[in-house]
Amino acid sequence: MKKLLLSGLFAALCLTLTASRASLRDDGPKRLEAYGIAFYNLENLFDTIHAPGKNDYEFLPDGSYRWTGMKYRAKLQKMSTVLSQLCTDRIKKVGAAVIGISEVENRNVVQDLLQQPALQGRGYRILHVDSPDRRGVDAAMLYNPRLFQLEDSLYIPYIYPTEAAPDDRLGFTQDPDGTLHELPLHGDTTRITRGFLVGIGRMAGERMAIIVNHWPSRGATSPARERAAWQVRQLCDALARCYGGDIKMIVMGDLNDDPDNLSLTEGMKCKFTARELEGPADFFNPWYYTLRKQGQGSLMYQGRWNLFDQILISGNMVNADYNLKNPQKASQLDLSGGLTFWRHDVFIRDYLFQQEGKYRGTPLRTTAAGVWLNGYSDHLPTQIYLIKETL
Repeated sequence: MKKLLLSGLFAALCLTLTASRASLRDDGPKRLEAYGIAFYNLENLFDTIHAPGKNDYEFLPDGSYRWTGMKYRAKLQKMSTVLSQLCTDRIKKVGAAVIGISEVENRNVVQDLLQQPALQGRGYRILHVDSPDRRGVDAAMLYNPRLFQLEDSLYIPYIYPTEAAPDDRLGFTQDPDGTLHELPLHGDTTRITRGFLVGIGRMAGERMAIIVNHWPSRGATSPARERAAWQVRQLCDALARCYGGDIKMIVMGDLNDDPDNLSLTEGMKCKFTARELEGPADFFNPWYYTLRKQGQGSLMYQGRWNLFDQILISGNMVNADYNLKNPQKASQLDLSGGLTFWRHDVFIRDYLFQQEGKYRGTPLRTTAAGVWLNGYSDHLPTQIYLIKETL
């Protein structure tokens, strides 16, 4: 496991909210820290330079997208604007502590992104590993080291099951003492795709693992995504064995499935209501309610919303009586377990949508039908908030 040396203060700088403490103590107001976590599929953030071995030819000046420096700079400006606003509805100025992103070509484009004026002052750092994806798109993680102190990282390859790589091959091994080791890509490499990026560190002084995903696309079969979900679930169980059952876990990404597809219900064994959670190893998926009850998704296909961009929360961060229909006020939550899930939503701004024409109301893409729209992405970001009581 790669060790990362980090500098800076251990204490987290975050928004402080004030509310009644009557439910916990009678001697004063409850003081809370709020932390935002978000995910955004940036839809083809490519530079204009060919990367050997990658199928990025469309995104060259003479490619089908006629991808020029001007278009690339416009894309960076658009993406940075959105990223800078994530989680600011409830955490002013500070924004998200951690942001998972997908469909970035390489580390260089992420560095260019962080140099944009909208993000320069945030102090974000990058966790990124080049993926074997032939199309050349990776996932990455941006993190504010004042709010999330990264200690270790892993990159677990997606293993497509074949006779050479049976289902018990997880992409990692685990020593008797719990230490995890990455394995190289093996088995069927004709359909190689993105792996699973893991950042392990501390938020608000508590150990947390964050796994950023971009599961096989809808062009692949459902079992391919179910396989990805099974791998991630096994990885989460291994992390609990390594660090103890009290480790907090976030699984997020473009999962290319809706919350009620088998990859989430069977592969990840997600629960849709808090009362169904049987322990800290279970994952709470609030996005089923968002899609099926509220009718809001993160991308639209043929006039219908899907919600592929999900953020899953381990059961040890969810109150057993949490009600998605009527979320409790922060002051009413039981915060005795430390970091606690508070709220979630799809990030919505008018500028992210087509305002007229046939596709009015759909996410405003950078390019559609060969026409450069100077838009954003075909996906909308998603975000959650965690809170913790301070002394």
